[in-house]
Amino acid sequence: MDRQRILIVEDDPFIAMDIEAAVLDDLGDATEVIVVDSLREAQSLAEADLDCALLDVDVVGGKTFDVALKLRARGTPFAFVSGSLPSDLPEELAGTVFVPKPFHSRDIIGFVTRALKAGSVGSSGSAS
Repeated sequence: MDRQRILIVEDDPFIAMDIEAAVLDDLGDATEVIVVDSLREAQSLAEADLDCALLDVDVVGGKTFDVALKLRARGTPFAFVSGSLPSDLPEELAGTVFVPKPFHSRDIIGFVTRALKAGSVGSSGSAS
């Protein structure tokens, strides 16, 4: 089985570590977690082969809405993990999976598990 690649875009290092730990505790060594804190880094990685992504709305350099749209266009499942409100999302991202902060690790793992399961069925369809 190929190594799963999960992108985390979060500019608070403690929250990023919590998300990363939740994912790795659940999925283990078969998972590569890529953590970035800036919009610039996230934009470059949105073109990479990823199994799913977890995006904060506001990071260093701006909002991650364009990153989300790139991920959607590529068929990469993603969720917002944010202190913002779902109503803060632009209309084209309305209905996207949204995990509010503070979050419980089971909410993160639930999304990631569903996203990976959807991808393993041969579908690159979006869970977003």
